[in-house]
Amino acid sequence: MSEVPSPSHGSSSGSPSVSSSSSSSGEVSPYVELERAAWAQLAGTAETVLTPEEIVRLRGLGDALDLREIEQVYLPLSRLLSLYVAANSRLHREQEEFLHRVTPPRTPFVIGLAGSVAVGKSTTARVLQQMLAHWPEHPNVALVTTDGFLLPNAELERRGILHRKGFPESYDRKALLKFVIDIKSGRDEVEAPIYSHLVYDVLPDEKVVVKRPDIVIVEGLNVLQPARVRDDGRTGLAVSDFFDFSVYVDAALADIKRWYVDRFLRLRETAFRDPASYFRKYAALSHDEAVDQATRIWDSINEPNLVQNVAPTRSRANLVLRKDADHSVRYVRLRKL
Repeated sequence: MSEVPSPSHGSSSGSPSVSSSSSSSGEVSPYVELERAAWAQLAGTAETVLTPEEIVRLRGLGDALDLREIEQVYLPLSRLLSLYVAANSRLHREQEEFLHRVTPPRTPFVIGLAGSVAVGKSTTARVLQQMLAHWPEHPNVALVTTDGFLLPNAELERRGILHRKGFPESYDRKALLKFVIDIKSGRDEVEAPIYSHLVYDVLPDEKVVVKRPDIVIVEGLNVLQPARVRDDGRTGLAVSDFFDFSVYVDAALADIKRWYVDRFLRLRETAFRDPASYFRKYAALSHDEAVDQATRIWDSINEPNLVQNVAPTRSRANLVLRKDADHSVRYVRLRKL
């Protein structure tokens, strides 16, 4: 979470980036790393189900999302995820048979999706939601962003951490954990709070209701955080403990910063001009003033959060989408089974 919202809702030395695969040196790795061309071939005979108009609607500011990106990156990924869902269903049936129980409906397949501010994770989540819903085995795909589980601004101000919005301590982690546990417990309906990037706060009287989904995508900065150690030394549960698959959207730190500043400039000409916008104060900035302001926000909030909290969770993901300087995915790293 940054001080500047996503318009849709929601490497230099030492930067948090995925290292190159060591397979070329003959070393054994727990990951399979595929360049984009090789990954694209894994789509098989599947065809994209999104129209050009839908792709435009799903695209975030600055994203390089087009039909080619859909076909070469997201079509193979949706196919892989569909295989995981099917395998999960088979395992569910076999486990119930082993327990000699009448097989109840399986619980939803939960996908965690993490990454930095401005890296394009919200676009990735929306694309996967639309594409996975077109597979006949799992037509009901819900998308929930963790922004709704941010503490209200009034509470953040009371705690003196409004400037740390998006850091792990700025979330109602108990509520988020309960939401995911309820999903994996098989409850028919589960509610999640809604966040408005326009007013930069949680909407107290609005909820999104998730009803008997086949798949739930949980998207957010810190969804892959490990469990915290309690004051008594015990380790609790983490949201990521209930994910069946996880994706991390990655890029070089310098590129993400540039995308963030570019997005700020675009929002200055669009969403910031809305009279109801929390960020309307930035609409009157000159170009140079806007660049300076965006850079200050990035340097003081977003980069520290990325380096300290978000990037360290990348190794916990099952799959990493590594982006190039133009926002297109360059290679995919998949953890071996």
